[in-house]
Amino acid sequence: MTTISYPPKPVPGDRIAVISPGAGLPGLFPRPHELGLERLRKEFGLEPVEYPTTRKMGSTPQERAADIHAAFADPDIKAVMASIGGEDQITVLPFLDRELIRANSKPFFGMSDNTNLLAFLYTTGIVGYHGATVMTALGRPVAMDQLTADSLRAALFTSGEYELKPAERWNDVNRDWADPATFEAEPATRPGSGWTWVNPDRVVEGRSWGGCLEIVGWLLMADREIARDLSEYEGGVLLLETTEELPSATEVFRTLRNMGERGLLQRFSALLMGRAKTWSFERPNSPEEGARYATEQREAVLRAMRIYAPTTPIVFDVDFGHTDPQLVIPYGGVVRVDGPARRITVTY
Repeated sequence: MTTISYPPKPVPGDRIAVISPGAGLPGLFPRPHELGLERLRKEFGLEPVEYPTTRKMGSTPQERAADIHAAFADPDIKAVMASIGGEDQITVLPFLDRELIRANSKPFFGMSDNTNLLAFLYTTGIVGYHGATVMTALGRPVAMDQLTADSLRAALFTSGEYELKPAERWNDVNRDWADPATFEAEPATRPGSGWTWVNPDRVVEGRSWGGCLEIVGWLLMADREIARDLSEYEGGVLLLETTEELPSATEVFRTLRNMGERGLLQRFSALLMGRAKTWSFERPNSPEEGARYATEQREAVLRAMRIYAPTTPIVFDVDFGHTDPQLVIPYGGVVRVDGPARRITVTY
């Protein structure tokens, strides 16, 4: 059984690496990136340090791995944060030096394609943090969402328990980063509906694993960073959320079904399902169409869970992943799901 530990935390005044293990999108869209860097400095008191591929599109997996190594190996760097996700970070994993990273354990923050690196850290024995990339959470127009900012600050600088709260308002409609007008007003939000609980008859606590559903599926297909002994996940809390590619309910069901066939779903003591992103530039759904998409996704998840883990507690619409706000969840860290009290507490 892998022993997983929390890395030391930074303090205001420390240097934080900003890397692009997935895609160098800061080079194409500098405005949200620069805004995110400014907030790291002014609102969190950290000094961001960029690397050769941070703003470079088309960098090789070896180049991105070299930046990861440099960030972890530098003793003056106290934390590491992804600029954004991407779609081919899985090709970086074979080039990573596990012993170097294990010997220089640091908090890593990322989501989406960064599920790859989070899963790598999990199997290396290091707690990571799902959420808070520079361009999305920190680069939000006008101001960070308060829930996002509060959870990121707690995850960065504190240890101990932190209670997650449902968003009173949320958003999943993006605006064009290339248009300066995007940054003149905060994103329009809509009222939250709270969390939806299924099988809330017990209190469970375990180490979290999962992340972006599409990336988890890819890791399973490539047989990368999945424990050979599935007892590694026994009693854990499964985190899953979906992307702006808006996978169909059929695809969501099949991915979960295949996780069940592998014996994974049955291992976890609870499932936290992130609020579904229902809008993209390619599929600009109306609110009604988006609600229908979210309902179909929920039914697909329930269908799979009823087959493979029918009594597992599930919480839907937790605010982590590709919607706004974006709560930071420790990856490999402790999560407590209290069904009777309808509370979720994480340990940073």
